[in-house]
Amino acid sequence: MIDDVAKDFLHDRLKTVREALVWKLDALSEYDIRRPLTATGTNLLGLVKHMATGEAWYFGEVFGRPSPEPLGRWQDADGSDLWATPAEHRDQIIGFYQRAWKHADATIGELSLDAPGHVPWWPRPDVTLFGVMIHVLQETTRHAGHADILREQLDGRTGLRAEHEEQVDTAARATHRAKLERAAQAAR
Repeated sequence: MIDDVAKDFLHDRLKTVREALVWKLDALSEYDIRRPLTATGTNLLGLVKHMATGEAWYFGEVFGRPSPEPLGRWQDADGSDLWATPAEHRDQIIGFYQRAWKHADATIGELSLDAPGHVPWWPRPDVTLFGVMIHVLQETTRHAGHADILREQLDGRTGLRAEHEEQVDTAARATHRAKLERAAQAAR
């Protein structure tokens, strides 16, 4: 019985974080969701595409349930899942992610937490659904955090979902940031 509670809890958290990651694209231009905002080129749409590919592999191939979407072979991964080409549209990538969720959700629903899987790109490739759920939740949360920072850089919006978002008070933020800068300077 505890397995069902744990599985439901992890699955609910994964669903929440997936939605938060997609929400980070809300009301931004095509340029802003694609533009490289870090030295390594991290961008919002690329994070969504990366997680779609990851979920398709982890909850598909790993458990012998290949994704209905055509995927590149993990052996050929070249980083192209971290950015969108001009021919790839926001709706296509979000749709791919949502279809990957559906496939992942079916895998999670049909298998027990101790169901065996095999992640050939891991040093210890023999896994369970529980381990993969933890890994994907951790990765999704990590990338949603990246997306939160990128979005804040673009227009100041922060938060987990629209209904909890507060209006940006630029004066209060500037005052707070100045206080932190003074503290950092004083600590030198």
